[in-house]
Amino acid sequence: MTESGTEGPGGTGAFERRLLLAVDAKGYGRADAVTQREFQEAITRLLGEAAATSGLERASWVTQEGGDSVFAVLPERAYEPALIDTFMRALDAGLRAFNQNRVPQAWLRLRAAVHFGSASPGANGFVGRAPVEIGRILDCAALRRVLEVAPYACLAVAVSATVFHDVVGDAYTSIPAEEFRRVRVKEKEYEGEAWIWVPADDVRQLDLVLDRSPVALGVASPESPGSPGSPEDDEGPGGAATAPRPPEGSTGPVDKSGAPLVQIDLETEEVAGTATMVRTDQLEGTIKAHAKIGRVTSEGTFVGADIRTTRDKK
Repeated sequence: MTESGTEGPGGTGAFERRLLLAVDAKGYGRADAVTQREFQEAITRLLGEAAATSGLERASWVTQEGGDSVFAVLPERAYEPALIDTFMRALDAGLRAFNQNRVPQAWLRLRAAVHFGSASPGANGFVGRAPVEIGRILDCAALRRVLEVAPYACLAVAVSATVFHDVVGDAYTSIPAEEFRRVRVKEKEYEGEAWIWVPADDVRQLDLVLDRSPVALGVASPESPGSPGSPEDDEGPGGAATAPRPPEGSTGPVDKSGAPLVQIDLETEEVAGTATMVRTDQLEGTIKAHAKIGRVTSEGTFVGADIRTTRDKK
């Protein structure tokens, strides 16, 4: 819907509601010039191919591009379900094909956000609430976290509450609403919610805990007030809280039996998320732990042992 500019208390200008898309590449700033050039070329090509597959007329988009990022205002009649469903599936498939023969460190992995709202051209880009909101959703900590704890995912998608309820919730896509996870978005002056979907993983089971203290590394109770994953912070489509998945890697058992020996053996090629090898509440006895890890990525966190006793509280 478009309304031509009129004069009034709000001044003169065009008011338009449009479908918006924003994408950004993970790790672009750390890549060398050759990889950055490959990423830029791939992003442009893959967006065009996904648009062609979904019938979204790429040539009619109005875009702002910034190296590894693209902000696009789609034409007035752009079909929202096609962008969320067919386009995103095609984009994920394109990313996987691009990454097929590349080492993991050189994978192109994208965050994408979809919103629908007011956006009008200004002197240096688009103005209105929607361009600001989609930027905050794209940059939110939960969406960034997805690509940290799902190392084999090439694409993480966040849609605004408006888009989720009107399109996904009303079953206009082939993606069930249950495959999305609701998260709180608190970025700068913006506070709201978004719904995240990952084509290659079950986002409901991902550990999106943002606090990297020992308690948060897979041992925080999702029912505790204010804890990440509690109903007030992170809910599934039906409104019920979804507990975070145990951290990437292996986690030893909580030793509350008083047994004199806890023995853990861990062998993994890579730690890309958060991993705690052993957690125990017993000081007495012996802990024997052996870890063989190929590498811990720059975004990975590994804790060998998290020991807590009642003596610590005295």
